[in-house]
Amino acid sequence: MQLSDKGSERLAMSENNSIGKKFIIHGGILAMAGILVRIIGMVYRIPLLNIIGSEGNGIYSVAYNIYNIALIISCYGLPMAVSKLVSARLVEKQYSNAFGVFKTALLLSLCTGGAAALLIFFGADFLENVVYAGSYPGVSMPLRVLAPTVLIVAALGVFRGFFQGHGTMIPTAVSQLAEQVVNAIVSVLAGYLLVKAYKGASDVAAYGAAGGTLGTAMGAFTALLFVGFVYMVYRPAFTRKMNHDRWGATETTAELCRLIALTAIPIMIGQTFYQISAAIDDIMYANIMKSIGTASDVISKTNGNYNSSYIMLINLPMGVASAMSSSMLPSVVASYAQGKINDIRSKIEATIKINMMIATPSFIGLIMLGGPIIQLLFPRYNSAEGAMMLKIGAIAVVFYTMSTVTSSALQGIDRINSPVRHSFISLIVHIVLTWGLLKFTRLGIYALVIGSASFPVIIFILNLIELYNEIGYRQEIKITYVVPLICSVVMGIAAWLTYRLFHVFAGNTVSLLAALMIAAVVYFGQLYVCRKKGIY
Repeated sequence: MQLSDKGSERLAMSENNSIGKKFIIHGGILAMAGILVRIIGMVYRIPLLNIIGSEGNGIYSVAYNIYNIALIISCYGLPMAVSKLVSARLVEKQYSNAFGVFKTALLLSLCTGGAAALLIFFGADFLENVVYAGSYPGVSMPLRVLAPTVLIVAALGVFRGFFQGHGTMIPTAVSQLAEQVVNAIVSVLAGYLLVKAYKGASDVAAYGAAGGTLGTAMGAFTALLFVGFVYMVYRPAFTRKMNHDRWGATETTAELCRLIALTAIPIMIGQTFYQISAAIDDIMYANIMKSIGTASDVISKTNGNYNSSYIMLINLPMGVASAMSSSMLPSVVASYAQGKINDIRSKIEATIKINMMIATPSFIGLIMLGGPIIQLLFPRYNSAEGAMMLKIGAIAVVFYTMSTVTSSALQGIDRINSPVRHSFISLIVHIVLTWGLLKFTRLGIYALVIGSASFPVIIFILNLIELYNEIGYRQEIKITYVVPLICSVVMGIAAWLTYRLFHVFAGNTVSLLAALMIAAVVYFGQLYVCRKKGIY
């Protein structure tokens, strides 16, 4: 009996390790794809920006913020809800009920995505002339191009959630890469052709922005075709599992609609608070700056610099957090369903540790080399202004990463409403802080940076308190934070010195590449030494 118990323990440990390794591996695959997607997105925005100009980019950014809000309201929570609900049913081998979740969610996505698409298309003029008070002339054009994309992305998210619920991130990763490649090609080409066709017209910037958003629509459609093809290939195998399902389809469509709504709506609301903060920032910035006599083209240009030099650059490393959180969610759901609280704590700790290994050097690197990076990527923008934005707000990379992971962990243990409550509290603080800085100081665009950087801090702190109360999770400090921070500071100093040294006799590009190479060697070299000595 004793040997049998020990054998069972070893088997359980082996299974737990296997599951842990699987979610980390698949999370790593999705993270790498996410980084590549963001790199492609950043790279194609350079020629697109040069084609449509800073005013066109300001219009493009505002339209994209509205589009993101529509996505969040209509369908953002569906992929994570499908992933969570499908995973919970697959643990119990309820294949028919898992398929029922997929079918019901797909129907809901078509309804909500279609409604949002119609609202954007027919409400574009109202948004341009009333909500934004004409501060971004022509923004209705790219909005109408983006409208049908909401419907496409809604359906796409359900397919991705279905595969993620199975514990595989590969269809999502490949579809994201295909989506972004098509997006890049079409955006640049359409932007170029429309700017060329309407050169000299007063609304040429709006046409250029519309061309840029056309790539988003075509990219999403390509991704939908891919995941649809993968689903058709996989369906016969899944059908065989349903045929041998001893449970059968025990959940009705009405029950599944209620479950999906109860799971998706809190996730959607929580993300809405984050995304709506960007739109509120746009509105407050435009109206307050206009009230003190700032010209509309200056507002568009500085807002375009903010969305490119700051938002785009801090979003790049944050892709790792989104990917690892998506991979962690079904694994946490499975452990929670089986009552394995220790496993949940281990998975959260491992996910945060991996994310901090990327987010911390990114934060330091953006502070030390932000100016040269902006000078290389966005030569038409004020690199000094962009570099100051990064010095003030690059810490947001760390806190957005931690708030994303901890929010996903709470969703996995059925505390779905907690991230919503925390996001709402943070949003109120964010609005008050940003409005006050815009109204009573001369910070201008830097007020948006400070407000944006403050938003995830409160969410993370409240999430951490909730995780401790619910599952006794305590955040490890030394390995997760202190070691990467020390290594990152040393890396940042080495990179800055390298850049300055090379810049004496070489240009910005060569100096920056040399600094980045030294940064990678110094940082990962330190981690390797720490690991060999048992410190990390």
